[in-house]
Amino acid sequence: MKRGRSGAALPVEIWVLVGAAFTIAIGFGLVAPALPQYARGFGVGVAAASAIVSAFALMRLLFAPMSGRLVQKLGERPVYLGGLLIVAVSTGACAFAQTYWQLLVLRSLGGVGSTMFTVSSLALVIRMSPPTERGRVSGVYSTSFLIGSISGPLVGGALAGLGLRAPFIIYALALLVASFIVYAALKDSPLALPEVHGETPVMTFRQALAKPEYRAVLWSNFGNGAAVFGVRMALVPLLVVEVLRYEAALAGVALTVFAAGNATVLFLSGRWSDRLGRKPFLISGTLICALGTGVLGIAPNLTWLLIASFIAGVGSGMFTPAQQAAVADIVGTGRRGGPVLAGFQMAGDLGTVLGPYVVGLLAEHLSYGYALGITGVLLASAAVAWLVVPEPLAGKPVSVVTPGPAERES
Repeated sequence: MKRGRSGAALPVEIWVLVGAAFTIAIGFGLVAPALPQYARGFGVGVAAASAIVSAFALMRLLFAPMSGRLVQKLGERPVYLGGLLIVAVSTGACAFAQTYWQLLVLRSLGGVGSTMFTVSSLALVIRMSPPTERGRVSGVYSTSFLIGSISGPLVGGALAGLGLRAPFIIYALALLVASFIVYAALKDSPLALPEVHGETPVMTFRQALAKPEYRAVLWSNFGNGAAVFGVRMALVPLLVVEVLRYEAALAGVALTVFAAGNATVLFLSGRWSDRLGRKPFLISGTLICALGTGVLGIAPNLTWLLIASFIAGVGSGMFTPAQQAAVADIVGTGRRGGPVLAGFQMAGDLGTVLGPYVVGLLAEHLSYGYALGITGVLLASAAVAWLVVPEPLAGKPVSVVTPGPAERES
């Protein structure tokens, strides 16, 4: 079967992973809004309640290198399933936490499991994807996360009458079901065969770091984590309420408009990056996202805010699939890249952890406009970095037949 033809049917195993990603994202969106309120129920302050969220992100950041090594030693499938089970069990246990400290420990364990399945799932998707369809697959995979993230809070609102503990139980059960489906789908799959020890070379983090395109992708993912996952979630709601003096509910509208802009281009940009190369989308996408982010800070009214949010979302949707596909291009065919993928994830997580704090200080001591403008400059600097490095897709084959055992490890 030809694997490189544009528009060709993707392996069913990829669709199973896409479905699992949707389940993970919708569950995270279900739990995230309830978590701070649930923590406050133990009699702690706002800072302690926020620390529950930070602990999850911090554990993802700290455990990422170990996750990369586990993928190299054990293979993607066991690490992926182990990560899902850790998140399922720890999340379900959160519903029965009796103290704040129990909740903090359990949520931290969830961060460990999260980084395990994030690194391993990306590794699985990379080596299962036909090389000429990596951008398309990244677009599909990212879209599933996006739709799940949008749907999660909506489902959570519908289930609000069940209490604050219910989302944790529902998410845990959904993850157990997803784990079983993934296990059944990949158990006998030739595309997910475990590597034969010593036969498949490993790209180390140091080897990847020697490539200018990998250094560029680390920087752009740091900017992505800081601006899209950090600053946007932390500062936009405050901007809506404290500067524009609108109801807090409108902050959710602004975030949804960003997601809508993202969704309009996410899938197509991934597919077109397979044809035109990664750099056009990495450069233009980061610049458009930078423009939208910077303009947010000087928005005088709601209409301006929503237009800027949509523009930023379009930019993010343009560069996200190309960025993930670029990492796959760097690892290449016939090699495994657990440490490389872990480094990529760590760059984004580091931006997510540092971005809200540093930019929040700028907003507090200077202004929201200045803070969001600096965030836009950070994204624009990623575009500059991509201007001066080689095209990751350069020299890749136009058409690839069904791979042999060694090629399946790409």
